[in-house]
Amino acid sequence: MTRQKIVQFDNGGIVAFQEYGAVDGVPVIFCHGWPSSCTMARLADEPAGGLGVRIISPDRPGISGSSMQPNRRLADWPRLVERLVDHLRIGEFRILAISGGAPYAYATAVAMPERVHAIAIVGGVIPFAELKDFRGLLPLYRWMLAFYRNRPQLLRRLFHLARPFLSFRTPLRLRPLFLKMLLLRPCDAASLRDDAAFEAIFESQRRAWRGSAEGVMADAQIYAQPWGFAMEDVRAPVRLWHGKEDRAFAVRHALDIANCLPNCRARFIENEGHYSLAIRHMREILEDLISV
Repeated sequence: MTRQKIVQFDNGGIVAFQEYGAVDGVPVIFCHGWPSSCTMARLADEPAGGLGVRIISPDRPGISGSSMQPNRRLADWPRLVERLVDHLRIGEFRILAISGGAPYAYATAVAMPERVHAIAIVGGVIPFAELKDFRGLLPLYRWMLAFYRNRPQLLRRLFHLARPFLSFRTPLRLRPLFLKMLLLRPCDAASLRDDAAFEAIFESQRRAWRGSAEGVMADAQIYAQPWGFAMEDVRAPVRLWHGKEDRAFAVRHALDIANCLPNCRARFIENEGHYSLAIRHMREILEDLISV
């Protein structure tokens, strides 16, 4: 099942979302990564349908089909989720967050403890603003953080320059070369040779860039800013999944997060990386999430 819908707000803004999996299944809000968009949830479509899970995947403000929200903060996200689930007449729900979706899941759990039953974090981003040692982060992220702090206008210009190239759809025959150029872990490269997985990851990224460079930039800025809460404030059950070969966020950073969460069960998976974990283990991740 895939259906694109829109929720309109009183100020005229809209949030676009798509649904995957089972129409009347257990509701799970999907928080996409960065740079990405709601169609990343295609990764969960088939296993969700088999498990009786309803995936509701919104584009964040400024991403693809959703309106820009000037000066948005992470603290604004739970109100958007509340409007979405009220519109869908959903009471209690779970959250599945991939990579850059992690802070949005945590923020929603802190703001709506009576409605967020449990959350699953897969290869989740860490609070950069509190980080003193940037080793263990993807070099691109270290570079972007340095520019954000010292040359923010140049970084914005680079985002606009990159947009035409990152909106380009890679021809099928060039995909092996494209994956080589990304210098991925072998496990990640192998998992992305699957056409459906490749499309779920990279088409969702293209949708974000095609929407606007400003929207992608606004989404990126959230990660560099303080999240506004401590990890100890997240009281909902957390299922934290992290690949031991994750190149984006070293496993030691994920371990630090797990140790701060008061109600967390962490699983560090051998021979899996930042992409391969969600691609290869989605059914297991969803099955565990709905069992909480």
